[in-house]
Amino acid sequence: MLIDPSLLYTLPLDSPDAALNSVGGKGRSLAVLARAGFPVPSGFHITTGAYGCFLKANPMGGPIFDRIQGAVGDLAALEQASEAVQRLFETGEIPDEIEQAVLQAYAALGGVETAVAVRSSATAEDLPGLSFAGQQETYLNIRGEAALLRAVRRCWASLWSARAVGYRKQMGVAQQGVAMGVVVQTMVPAEV
Repeated sequence: MLIDPSLLYTLPLDSPDAALNSVGGKGRSLAVLARAGFPVPSGFHITTGAYGCFLKANPMGGPIFDRIQGAVGDLAALEQASEAVQRLFETGEIPDEIEQAVLQAYAALGGVETAVAVRSSATAEDLPGLSFAGQQETYLNIRGEAALLRAVRRCWASLWSARAVGYRKQMGVAQQGVAMGVVVQTMVPAEV
């Protein structure tokens, strides 16, 4: 029996519960690859349930949608609204139960100074006919618990960048119908 992922804040990268609505498009694709045995850097998902819990704990759902809806169609107003929404995310408190789940999963990757990539994974990614590549943010070489939590908030906030909101509007995707998962993966040493 599968566990309802909305009840969890983190999932293993190869979890069979890693569905589009629980971990976003990028997360779902990485889970499929990992389960199929392809070489995928180790990591974990922070679910859309964690994102939703963060929104509820920091009453910003209404202000986000009000600011964004009122600004769509006016680029300058949209950029101002997006910056205000981003500040709400950066100053918001991550609930203790989410923070503990994220930090526990991070520690399991190899310690609290493990370098990771913190990657946005929106539920609107990978929808037929849409390409959200580059619309949300990824943060590389993140080390330490505080830096990880800051990068997670920034990934969540990137769902509301002027670029992402404008693209969803242009493509007819409902603003209130999207959520953000986050993928945390160990950095792969690369040579040039």
